[in-house]
Amino acid sequence: MKNHDLPLLLLDNAAMSTVINEGEFKSEMMTFEETKAIIEMYEEKDVLRCFTGDLLEEIIYKYLDIQGQHFEYKKISDMRAGQHAIVFKVYITPSETQPVINTKYDSEAKKIQNVYVYCQHIVKMA
Repeated sequence: MKNHDLPLLLLDNAAMSTVINEGEFKSEMMTFEETKAIIEMYEEKDVLRCFTGDLLEEIIYKYLDIQGQHFEYKKISDMRAGQHAIVFKVYITPSETQPVINTKYDSEAKKIQNVYVYCQHIVKMA
């Protein structure tokens, strides 16, 4: 897709609450494969990353297997009609088991949380 006026927005939980102010939106849950397909429909310059954080960037590049793209960061305050966004929803639960492992630095590390991520596609209809 080549539409510089309406770039694809990549959001996290906090950025989503900022860009969805008022209007009519359509939302659907997506698999990682579907998410990758949508992102790959856009040229790199037509995708804006509206969050900061290494965890989500690792998910985008590693788990979605998107190579060589580094999306420009921009803080967005409102979506426009017809604009699409992908939301990487982070869900953290306490660990029910707390195994201890030895790190490569010969220190101990304890698991304290489980981190889950799922994807959501949002379109502003009006």
